[in-house]
Amino acid sequence: MTPYKYHIRLSGKDKQTLRALTRACKTARCVADRARIVLWTAASVAVDEIAHRLEIHHSTVINWRRWYLERQATGLSVEESLQDRPRSGRPLKFTPSEITQIKAVAWEQPAKLKLPLSRFSLTDVLDWVLQAQIVSEISASTVWRLLHQDAIRPWYYRAWLFPRDPQFAEKAGRVLDLYQRLWERNRLGPRDYVISADEKSGLQVLARQHPTLPPIPGQPGRYEFEYERHGTLAYLAALDVFSGRVFGRIDDTVGIVPFGQLVDLVMGQAPYDTAERVFWIVDGGSSHHPSTSPARLQAAYANITVVHLPTHASWLNQIEIYFSILTRKALTPLDLPHKQAVKERILGFQERYNKTAKPSCWNFTRDDLLKRLKKAAV
Repeated sequence: MTPYKYHIRLSGKDKQTLRALTRACKTARCVADRARIVLWTAASVAVDEIAHRLEIHHSTVINWRRWYLERQATGLSVEESLQDRPRSGRPLKFTPSEITQIKAVAWEQPAKLKLPLSRFSLTDVLDWVLQAQIVSEISASTVWRLLHQDAIRPWYYRAWLFPRDPQFAEKAGRVLDLYQRLWERNRLGPRDYVISADEKSGLQVLARQHPTLPPIPGQPGRYEFEYERHGTLAYLAALDVFSGRVFGRIDDTVGIVPFGQLVDLVMGQAPYDTAERVFWIVDGGSSHHPSTSPARLQAAYANITVVHLPTHASWLNQIEIYFSILTRKALTPLDLPHKQAVKERILGFQERYNKTAKPSCWNFTRDDLLKRLKKAAV
């Protein structure tokens, strides 16, 4: 780790100015990055960590920490301290039209240019620019600098699933309102509860060919790559959104009957058995399909209100947070000899989790969702 050397102290006004620079749409990418460098330095974030977050070289972080302090010492403002100084070297020799064409190459999908590539690398962009004779000569570093000005990274992709449910905002908004203790614009009462439920199906029972080894100094824990399968299990679980407690059961498979038994497990105990209303948040799976589950569950328990998430919105279901914790802490790596051992592991973890359970700090609201959907539609 690079040693922490520069001590930047910021006033409240300076922090406000720097944060505004990181958020403003008109701020150049390089200036926004420099503002983050200063803010994180003041917060004692290490050089290597800042470089990793911004995907830049650590020497750039070191230089801008130093330059900021030097410029502040001369009386420059925060904004002036982050700007490039006039360069004495040869001016940029490319015209605005050529620069636009270079950037346009990086914006395009390689397949549309009839290239057998799924994404561009920096070298690929350089080769295409020269092959298309956009300019007669240009270096890889110059191409990178031009792309960096607009934060263009054609080599970087992330998964994205566009909402296809025409009522996505309406359905998801109801769930987000419940997380804020609202239903149809009215506050929930003290005898109203919200349950987030789902199934974790197809849990493989894996027994490793050789014993799993614990970590030792200088070496991580190791588990055998080869294993024997001993069938699969399903874990059905329900999370009380306002308390954080989890209720769950293990079955061989998922379906209407196993899910109904989960509902019975929760609704058969206090305080849900005498609650005014119990809202069950579920997806549109076959165990609780929107066309059949509301009537079926309300016939069994009059105080149940079933609230369905829209298609492809599991990220709004709080039980998934618990499933993620369970997977990381209890099921990875998995090396258990039979189904009963897996069942004991899962239910034992559930019991341990409930001893310190607390509600999730959920701040994503209906308004945040609408902003995200509006942005995605652009």
